Amino acid sequence: MAPPPLPPDAPIRVVGDVHGDAAAFAYAAATDRFVIQLGDLTDYGPDSAEALRIMFRLIDAGRGLFLLGNHDFKLARCVAGLPVRSEAVLEATVAQLDDRMRERVVAEVATAPAWLRRGDTLFVHGGFHTVMLETPPPDNCLERPHGPLARALYGEPTGRTQPDGFPERSIRWVDRIPARITVYCGHDRRSTDGRPYIRRGSAGGTAVFLDTGAGKGGHLSWIDL
Repeated sequence: MAPPPLPPDAPIRVVGDVHGDAAAFAYAAATDRFVIQLGDLTDYGPDSAEALRIMFRLIDAGRGLFLLGNHDFKLARCVAGLPVRSEAVLEATVAQLDDRMRERVVAEVATAPAWLRRGDTLFVHGGFHTVMLETPPPDNCLERPHGPLARALYGEPTGRTQPDGFPERSIRWVDRIPARITVYCGHDRRSTDGRPYIRRGSAGGTAVFLDTGAGKGGHLSWIDL
């Protein structure tokens, strides 16, 4: 799947994980900049349906796009009738959606890019893989991901579980980002001070983590480029 075109030379607003915090997302979306949202629009927060509506309005106006996040992917598989593990947060999101919104979710998630490159900048939800610098993302078609697509959605799991019950994920991939490349991502809440967490790798590249806990007791972060 070829990445959707970005308006030439457009200033960009990069928005982290929304997780149903529609009020904060509405504020972030009120910009003349082109919005790139890094995935995980839904779950946890109070109004996932409105967060989706805001994103779809941006898409319809040619003012933004969202990258494929693991929560978006799981929601689309669920409403498409494909097997997923049932969770309370997912069930709460599904209950907010009417039939028309469910159809739109499946259509948009099935065509959402898993990663997007613009010059020396790469945008992805979960984690970086070197393939992403040279290869466009595959058609996900809601099939179970593997390889770079799995990295894009889930980062780099260690196989261990954290005390909070979530999978432990390594960020060793930051050391494989080449010099002069900056990767903007979400997925993991790495910040300890409420600001996006910036980590520089041993190869000279940089990762910027924008998940600062929106919908989970934190807040929504974005960066204007």
